[in-house]
This record gives sequence, structure tokens and C-alpha cells, in this order.
Amino acid sequence: MITRVQMRMARAALQWGVRDLADKANVSPNTVTRFENGADARVDTIVHLQEVLEKAGVIFVPADDRGGPGVRLRSTGR
Repeated sequence: MITRVQMRMARAALQWGVRDLADKANVSPNTVTRFENGADARVDTIVHLQEVLEKAGVIFVPADDRGGPGVRLRSTGR
């Protein structure tokens, strides 16, 4: 499951605001904002948000011994 920071990074990489993600995921903008700011959210909601971001081209990179969690965009194949 993604972290709050990864969600923010993913939105930035896609150049999406909170409302963009909320609209695409059919959730309230407050849900996105509250989660990113540290409030709890339902696991199924977080998983759904992650799926929406992944379908848009985000790859979530887990933390390892070299660094913390991150994101990158899927190659466009050009």
C-alpha cells in the first residue's frame, strides 16, 4: 500500500491537483487531502486511489536499503 508522501509525489508527477485525483477516483477531495495530511483512511479507499494513479502511468517504488519509497512514471515508449 502506498504512503502519503508517495501519493503527493504521484500527483505531482502527473501534474494533478487534489481535485483531479478525487474526480478520477470518484472520492471527495477532502478524502485525498486528509490522507495526505496524516489522517486515517479506509484501506480500500487507499488501494483504489493507488489503482487510479497506476492506471495513469505511475509506478510506485518501495523503500529499500538505498532509499525511501518513491514514484516514477511508466515509459511512453518513444
